[in-house]
Amino acid sequence: MENAARGLLRGIGKLSQALFRIGDFGLSRSHMGVLDAMEDRPRRVTELATYTGVTQPRVTVVLQDLEDRGLVERRRSAKDRRAVEASLTPAGADLLRQGRQRMSAALLDALRADVEDPEHTVAVARDAVSTLLHAFEPEIS
Repeated sequence: MENAARGLLRGIGKLSQALFRIGDFGLSRSHMGVLDAMEDRPRRVTELATYTGVTQPRVTVVLQDLEDRGLVERRRSAKDRRAVEASLTPAGADLLRQGRQRMSAALLDALRADVEDPEHTVAVARDAVSTLLHAFEPEIS
């Protein structure tokens, strides 16, 4: 069982790297991790650091770079005026969307060569990953 888990982790890592290259985002993985973390809602620097595993000082530097590129904006929190939240701009959301479209298309194209029903295969994999995520963080599902 442990060998299977290690193999799964290695496979997920390799797949993630390959898809990131195909996404052609033009940004580092830490930049993309920060953008991805803000996809659903604005987040504070501390939340971004926790979500991405990147240190708070590095998140601050990444946010500044993303803001300079017009991909994120920072504003005072409506709930706590002392706090600053970062959120995606329309350009940031568009960058994520387009990169993910390239990734999805490449994944399905690669599967079409060897798999009868690539969309079903991806759906089964998605459900398996959701099950694994739910085991760690039930609120994700």
